[in-house]
Amino acid sequence: MLAPLALGQAEPHLVPDVSDRNIEIRYSFAGAELLLFGAIIYPDGRPPEGQTDIAVVLKGPLERIVVREKQKVAGIWMNVGRVRFRSAPSFYAVASSRPLPQLIDERIAAIYELGVDNLQLSPGGGHSAEVLRRFEHGLIDLRMRNQLFAEYPRGVEISEGVLYRARINIPARVPVGTYTAETFLIRDGRVVAGAAREILIEKLGFEGFVARAAERWSVTYGISAVALSLLLGWGASAAFRRRYG
Repeated sequence: MLAPLALGQAEPHLVPDVSDRNIEIRYSFAGAELLLFGAIIYPDGRPPEGQTDIAVVLKGPLERIVVREKQKVAGIWMNVGRVRFRSAPSFYAVASSRPLPQLIDERIAAIYELGVDNLQLSPGGGHSAEVLRRFEHGLIDLRMRNQLFAEYPRGVEISEGVLYRARINIPARVPVGTYTAETFLIRDGRVVAGAAREILIEKLGFEGFVARAAERWSVTYGISAVALSLLLGWGASAAFRRRYG
């Protein structure tokens, strides 16, 4: 839900676009840079006085994930706890024209999930608030280190208060699926306009066939993988005996 403008003002609207609405992952895929750009359309054709800011969010498909905590027990690293999250984004990146704390307060940031610390991860029950926070921070830290979560505090450029652009890095091991690119126009601490575009990231070629097989025929895929592993192991053992036996 977007915050209304002051009485007597017509609302501006956004015309967003992306450089590539279909990213194909093949065997040689080493990552990509996605350009998100667009224009701010004002009712009278002129930007109002004051600071205008833009925040852009690229979010991947939601997924369920179990985060486990390891500790050393009697000299051995063991799983000592776990928390299940029901709706963690597989990928999340936010770029803004200025650092988010300078644009909006914590309440607005939580409503629009602006910033990795404001994601609604929906952890399972049965744990204290302190434990849930620790596991949430652990999940965020893990995904940021894997380049699946990212923040670009000054990653949006605005020209003449009308045109904007932002670049977001797509890592080589990005999850596939339908992504949402959301753009928010922010003035005086409020979100006054928003728009979204969809982006499809998919695997093609042999990688795509393997991914689809694992998803559609999981049991058959698992049995085939085990059988292939056994066959390769037997073949390697036979070759070794023939050469050195």
